[in-house]
Amino acid sequence: MIPDKRSLVVIHGFRMPLVVASTLLASVVMAADESDYWTIRTIPEPEGVVLEVGGILPLGNGEVMTCTRRGEVWVIENAFDPEATVAVLAGSEADQSSKDDPHRVRYTLYADGLQEPLGLAVAPAENAARQAAIAAGERWNGPIHVSQRGEIAIMEDDDGDRRMDRIRTICDDWAISGNYHEYTFGPVFQANGDLWFTLNRPFGSEPFGKKDWRGWAMRIGEDGSMQPEAAGLRSPCGVAVGPDDRVYFTDNQGEWCGASKMSIIERGDFHGHPWGIASTKRPESHVEFPGEIPDGIPMPEAAKVIPRFKMPVVWFPYDKCGKSPGEVVWDTEGVLGPFFKGQAYMGDQHHAAVYRIFTEEINGHLQGAVFPFRDGFQCGIIRMALGEDGSLLVGETNRGWGGRGTEMWGLEALKWTGETPFEVKTMEAIPGGFRLTFTKPVDAATAVEPTNYHMSNYTYLLHSPYGSPETDKNAVAVKLAQVSGDRLTVDLTCDPLKPGYVHELHLDLIRDEEGEPLLHPRAYYSLIEIPTVE
Repeated sequence: MIPDKRSLVVIHGFRMPLVVASTLLASVVMAADESDYWTIRTIPEPEGVVLEVGGILPLGNGEVMTCTRRGEVWVIENAFDPEATVAVLAGSEADQSSKDDPHRVRYTLYADGLQEPLGLAVAPAENAARQAAIAAGERWNGPIHVSQRGEIAIMEDDDGDRRMDRIRTICDDWAISGNYHEYTFGPVFQANGDLWFTLNRPFGSEPFGKKDWRGWAMRIGEDGSMQPEAAGLRSPCGVAVGPDDRVYFTDNQGEWCGASKMSIIERGDFHGHPWGIASTKRPESHVEFPGEIPDGIPMPEAAKVIPRFKMPVVWFPYDKCGKSPGEVVWDTEGVLGPFFKGQAYMGDQHHAAVYRIFTEEINGHLQGAVFPFRDGFQCGIIRMALGEDGSLLVGETNRGWGGRGTEMWGLEALKWTGETPFEVKTMEAIPGGFRLTFTKPVDAATAVEPTNYHMSNYTYLLHSPYGSPETDKNAVAVKLAQVSGDRLTVDLTCDPLKPGYVHELHLDLIRDEEGEPLLHPRAYYSLIEIPTVE
């Protein structure tokens, strides 16, 4: 019997009987929530402390150091206690009256008066000792590198009282114009001891005149000299060294940066923004002058015509994957879920959310997919670090940068509950399409149907206006879906595939063997290189 048209409804473009649609909608309503798999805990802070976190460094034995945009550095004791609700300042009356409370969080002011510190790091030799102390449940104390607006410095606490005894500059070879947005991001270390940091370009007036090296990535080697390694950066808030010892950064969408992205920094790279290209003519530069930058060409074309133009590892499509990417961390041990072991996580300042990143190397280029992971944080995220208890520490600030959330600053901890969600684990590029791997076996009936997958592709413009629309957007036909015997893998044959384009995939109609939908039915693969048939 053919249903009457009045008993048909349309969901995701498909007309289906009302009874089927009702069942489908019910499953969506009852679908699992992110909090079933990852909880968020706010770490309390004492009254009067403005914890606009700019850097996070676990010290061991439950202690964490944070630096703030207001120039303070704090040591936080008992930071990982899930029962903690009270926070006190060291030396205060509350500190004395609560000394027998095993669940209090204690803040000690390690240093103040710094100029907007936005990162903390430990050199490789000392970091090995720090990691050993954390593994042994002991507190580590040693020299800590910190970035400030005009220098990279080392802080030291000689007597272990959680208060800095001295600070010394190791590099201040760049100038500032007096613009409010001339941030210094980093520092981070490679295994050989090279220190890296990035310099934000100014926005607006420059009271002391235009200065060199804005929008650059810098390296400090063993001799202490500053080496200008890469140019064309805009607002590179997140700089990190991955488990592969390569240097990564995130950049924020704007003029000459069509979409937010994560890229690799290598000597001689040009990342697209012309602000600091005059500095390429200085003798210290390791970047050749790229010439006049074309205004309004697609990114794949820019990679062909601009010398050493660097394509990203991934783009973060605007609003779909945040708006203002911060720091990236890699979960090499799988503490946020063994099914995602080795993948990276990015905290977004505007969306107050964390996104997951899967990467693979194709034709010599690292690329991959971005997935939603966890939202609902109290404030925008710029800094993250893995804690000793398996949590992801999230440092937050909203001042001057609009974002979601109900608070203006804070420190929170994300932790896996031990439950396994139904997720797309990986999205790999294969000749002629993509291979999806899932965390749970799929329902073969929904997974084998090509029309249950909806894909489009688009790229971005390299141009002077703020951001770029999704350019040359096309529907991509999924012609074949092949399900593996264990139902954990699905190979999709897709057409057309375009190099240098985001391939956006929607999987709202896919179910697991229990009939449950995906926790996050979206994936965004930056297909810079298309694999060839071996």
